[in-house]
Amino acid sequence: METKIVIQTDTITLGQFLKLADLIDSGGMAKWFLSEHTVLVNGEPEQRRGRKLYEGDRIEVQGAGSFLVAH
Repeated sequence: METKIVIQTDTITLGQFLKLADLIDSGGMAKWFLSEHTVLVNGEPEQRRGRKLYEGDRIEVQGAGSFLVAH
C-alpha cells in the first residue's frame, strides 16, 4: 500500500522527505540512510539527498514501503 506524504511547498528534497515520512530522525541521517537502503524515485535508484521531489513522485524504500508525494 502506498502512503501519501503531503508537502506544503512545490518541491521537497529527498532528505527532507525521508524526515517527513519518519524514516530518519534528522536531516543529517539522510546520507547514511541512502547509503544503507535501496531508495527508488519513480522506479530509478537514487542516492542524492538533495534530489528534488515534486507532487506525484513515487518513492519506494526497501523495508519501509511505498510513498507518494502529494500537495
